[in-house]
Amino acid sequence: MKSKKFMLIVSVLVLVLGIASFGVMAADKLPVVIGLQGPITGPYAVEGEMAKQSVEIAAQMINDKGGILGGRMIEIRVADDACQPKAGALAAMKLITQKDVVAAIQTYGSFVVLPASDVYEKFKKVNIAYGATITDLTERGLKYFFRTCGRTDTQAKFFADKVVPYFNAKKIAIMNNNTSFSVGLAEETRAALKSRIDAGEVEIVYFDAINPEETDFTVPLTKLRETNPDVFYYTGHFPEAGLIIRQAREIGIEAIFVGGDAVVNEDFINIAGIEYAKGVYQTQEALIEYFTNPEAMAFKEAYKAKYNTLPSSPWSVYAADALCVLAEAIDKSGSTDSDVIADYLRNKMENFPSITGPVGFDEIGDRVGSSINLYVVNADGSSSICDTK
Repeated sequence: MKSKKFMLIVSVLVLVLGIASFGVMAADKLPVVIGLQGPITGPYAVEGEMAKQSVEIAAQMINDKGGILGGRMIEIRVADDACQPKAGALAAMKLITQKDVVAAIQTYGSFVVLPASDVYEKFKKVNIAYGATITDLTERGLKYFFRTCGRTDTQAKFFADKVVPYFNAKKIAIMNNNTSFSVGLAEETRAALKSRIDAGEVEIVYFDAINPEETDFTVPLTKLRETNPDVFYYTGHFPEAGLIIRQAREIGIEAIFVGGDAVVNEDFINIAGIEYAKGVYQTQEALIEYFTNPEAMAFKEAYKAKYNTLPSSPWSVYAADALCVLAEAIDKSGSTDSDVIADYLRNKMENFPSITGPVGFDEIGDRVGSSINLYVVNADGSSSICDTK
């Protein structure tokens, strides 16, 4: 009898210990939750949706290889900011208040990233911007802010040094849409052109802004038409750009139309119509279809398998890059602590092989080595790189 009781006690202890060890094991395998903030609704929703899809594909690729931190899967937690500054700050707070969110990827639009990054900084949460190029975003002395995209001053210099000579342009018209990003690119482009202006090589014949909430741009376009520019550089966003190019052509503006890096994507082509979109140029960071490194090829294969297409702008792929570098920093440092992650990104990550090529960060959180190209929209809606060398 005593023997049976002893065996029963042992069996119960084994069961209890087994349940306890299973609980520890389950706790050890909790997912690593990373937030994604973007415009899931609103006029820029196409960018937010592509970012969500791209980040989820990147997470799937990492999880399929066994995850990070010894087998923990990555989980993406999405917060919609509708590309509005106030909503951006609220979306950041929504992610921060979820205690299991260890870092965030955010967002499309420099004017949204600005207040959101201040919130993340206050609460000491690492955040990586994927679609925010205003130069001084990284010059505010923030500890937890990084970005995988490039800077406005790089794009402005590219326009001045490469695009203007490419078209042998003498008279330049620059139009912005009064957002901080658009004004920043316009002003930095004017500054980048100064040496050529001073040398008498070019002149800016038009420099003004439109209200992006309007739909009829005939009045400012008529004023621009009177200056007879060789190149019309629009530094705003794709929703109004599609209307602007259509209306510009309809009133007889024949200038070469070049958009900044927020102009051309699938919605721009849909709004403008292919008959007006074809032949439009854009200063833009590298598009995913032109990457042939193993990481890009794997991403393209996975994305196409699920969506039967590729992202039509670079920002969503930079969001996927942000996830990849966060996963690498967390895994290699062995920690989800914000200070440890930030230190690894800033001081230990160098030439990490991500989707859009090697990634590293300088001391202020900018990506090292981003590049700009000139693209043209083809008659079938695809894009080609122009040789500006």
